[in-house]
Amino acid sequence: MTDESTPDIPAEKLVKVYLKMKAAKSALEAEIKKIDGQMEQVKAGLLGYLKVQNLETARTSEGLFYRSIRKRYTTNNWEAMGKFVLEHQVPELYEKRLHQGNVQQFLEEHPELLPPGLNVDSEYTITVRKE
Repeated sequence: MTDESTPDIPAEKLVKVYLKMKAAKSALEAEIKKIDGQMEQVKAGLLGYLKVQNLETARTSEGLFYRSIRKRYTTNNWEAMGKFVLEHQVPELYEKRLHQGNVQQFLEEHPELLPPGLNVDSEYTITVRKE
């Protein structure tokens, strides 16, 4: 069903079905959150096992598990980072994405300016709430 079509089902029934689905989805998300928490506890136990045994990897009859290091880089000084990037000509240190809220605000404040290469994707959305 596209937003141009006229549904044969009454809007009241569509809202009722939507709200039931939303409630079911919330229940599933709560269950997933609970399972995620339990999985974190199991992972902590496996990490503890590897640490105590002084291992990087271990194999059991049920499967293999190993630890690895995940690094994440951040900055708490964007001004200094910006100067560093310009000074060393390393723009690849940045991700190629636009800040959605800032672009929207800029366009609202400067409707006469259009950044080159800017694409805008707009679509209608529906929000359903129980009254």
